[in-house]
Amino acid sequence: MDIASVIGLVVAFVLMVFGIVNDKGFVAIQSFIHAPSAAIVFGGALGVMLAMNPLRDFIAGLKSFLLIFKTPKANEVETIKSIIELSNLARREGLLALEESANNLDDEFMKKGVMLIVDGTDPELVRSILEADLVNIDSRHQGNISFWKNLGAMGPAWGMIGTLIGLINMLKDLSDPDSIGPNMSVALITTLYGSVLANWICSPVANKLTKQNDMEIKLKEVMIEGILSIQAGENPRVIEEKLKAFLAPKERAGFGEEGGGN
Repeated sequence: MDIASVIGLVVAFVLMVFGIVNDKGFVAIQSFIHAPSAAIVFGGALGVMLAMNPLRDFIAGLKSFLLIFKTPKANEVETIKSIIELSNLARREGLLALEESANNLDDEFMKKGVMLIVDGTDPELVRSILEADLVNIDSRHQGNISFWKNLGAMGPAWGMIGTLIGLINMLKDLSDPDSIGPNMSVALITTLYGSVLANWICSPVANKLTKQNDMEIKLKEVMIEGILSIQAGENPRVIEEKLKAFLAPKERAGFGEEGGGN
């Protein structure tokens, strides 16, 4: 589990509640709970998102919220070392010797690439197949990211709609001074709910999913370059230096000699 996501959301919520109860205690929370306002903002925003997306994509978008709590498996250093090991094996025993090793790989994308070169597929076709997979992976991830970005945009919009509804109701009762304060409070609660939806939930989720996607795409680009380099019969040491270009300077310095070729 990605503990950073849990801590971040909890800390943000706790500090928000602290700001509410700081002066008047927990009794003040009652003033911030209003079911009709919640229905307008959350119901309206989700309803519009359902209208914007097919049901399957809508459900997939909601489920993608759970992805921010998963620890990304992307590890460029370990992937490069695995590629170097495969390149050493191919250099010693030929590409056909990679078939058994490919069956032991956990990553299906890398396994697919290795099996393609074992089968003697043309290098340009190997690149084309793997890059097509990469485009589809990115497209699927971008769909989830766009879902949360759009939902975040709907939050403040429906908060404003709720505020306008509250203000209209308030203006109708201007003859009753005692109703102005409560009606204004209710009007502002919808704006609060919209901001909370956008900035406490949607924005963090969209940004976290974007970072996870960038990490996965980068890792698979490393795999593509490594697989094609193995197929081209390049020296493992050259492959290592080529793939280390994907690493940050600190990771390159700590890469060590164990991933090198012979």
